[in-house]
Amino acid sequence: MVGASLALALQECARARGWRLRLIEAQPPRAGGWQPSYDARSTALSQGSRQLFERLGVWARLAERVEPIRQIHVSDRGHPGVARIDAAREGVPALGYVVENAWLGEVLLGALDTEVVEWLAPASATAARAVPGGYQLDLQTADGAQTLETELLVVADGGRSGLLESLGIHRQVSAYGQTAIIANISTSKAHAGVAFERFTDSGPLALLPLSGQRSALVWTQPRDQADEVMGLVDEDFLARLQDAFGFRLGALTRVGERHAYPLSLSEAQEQVRPHLVVLGNAAHSLHPIAGQGFNLSLRDTLALADCLSRETERQPGDLTVLQGYLQRQQLDQRLTVAFSDQLTRLFSNRQPLLTAGRNLGLLGLDILPPAKRLLARQAMGLHG
Repeated sequence: MVGASLALALQECARARGWRLRLIEAQPPRAGGWQPSYDARSTALSQGSRQLFERLGVWARLAERVEPIRQIHVSDRGHPGVARIDAAREGVPALGYVVENAWLGEVLLGALDTEVVEWLAPASATAARAVPGGYQLDLQTADGAQTLETELLVVADGGRSGLLESLGIHRQVSAYGQTAIIANISTSKAHAGVAFERFTDSGPLALLPLSGQRSALVWTQPRDQADEVMGLVDEDFLARLQDAFGFRLGALTRVGERHAYPLSLSEAQEQVRPHLVVLGNAAHSLHPIAGQGFNLSLRDTLALADCLSRETERQPGDLTVLQGYLQRQQLDQRLTVAFSDQLTRLFSNRQPLLTAGRNLGLLGLDILPPAKRLLARQAMGLHG
C-alpha cells in the first residue's frame, strides 16, 4: 500500500519529466478482482490520511467502501476511567475510517497510469547493491532471475525487510512481549461508528467498525499466552473476548479467521542513503493499538513525493534531496512513535499506582476539552 501510494503521488511528475516508475510486488491486487470477504484484513485511516488521499484523487472511489469512525471510546477494564472523543465535537466528518486492505489496493492500482508505472509481479527483490549512480537489484520473477538498475531505490517491503539486512541497515527493536491477535467479529448490537479502545489485564484491545455489523479486532496478549488463546475453539474464544471487552456491543456472535503477530517497536537506523529511501514498516513498525503505523507511513510517502517533485536542479537520488525529506519528517516521526509507544506501555502496565493515575487521566480527558482536543488531533494525524 505504501509503494503504490508513492507511485500514485509521483506519476504526474514522472510523466512530465520522463521518469519510469517500477513497482516490484510479490502479491499484487488485480484490477477488477476485489471481492467482499468476511475475513478481509483492514486498516484504520486517520482524518489526515483522508486529506492525503483526496490530494491523490482517489478518496471518492475509496469512500465507496469505508466505514467512518464517528466516536472513539477509551476505557480501562475494571476501573471507572472513560474518555470519549466525538467527531462532531472536533468539527470533522469522522475521526477516521476503516478500509479493507484489498479494497484500498484495488483503488490504488486502478488509479495508476500504466504508461509511466510498471508492475513487476509476481516478483521479489532478493538482493540490492550500490552501483555508480544508483542501485542494482537481483529479482526473482515468474520468468526466472533478472537484474534491474535504478537511480532511486525505495525499500518498502515491511517490518521484516530482507533488503535492509542485505544492505547492512540495522534496526533498533524493542519487543513489547506481546502478540496481536487479529480477526473480524460480529456483534448482536450495531457499532454505530464507534471504535473501542479497551485496556485489559492482558494488554490493549481494540474493536474498529466495519460494514455488515462487523468490527475489526486487535487483541494483544502476553506472548506466552497467545498460543493458548489462538488455540481456543470459536465458542471459547468469543467467551474469553466477551469477558475482556464487556457487552457494549451486545453479545459477540461470530469470529472469523484469526492471525497472530509478535509485537515490537522497530526503527531503521538509516532511512536515507544516496539513491536509497526506506519507507513504511521497513522504516518504522509500530504497535497497532493506536492505529498510527500506516498513517505515519502515508505522511512520509507524500512528503517524499513532494520533495522529489519540487526539486528541479538535483537528481531524485541526490543525498541532499533525500536528507531534506527526512529532516521534514523527523519531528512527525518522533512525535508519532513516542505517542504510540508510550500509550502502549502506559496501558499495558498493571502496577496499582500507574493504574490509578491512568484512570484519573482518562477521567480528566473527558472533562478537559483542550487536553482531549490535543489527543484527538494526534490520533487524527492533524497535529502538524
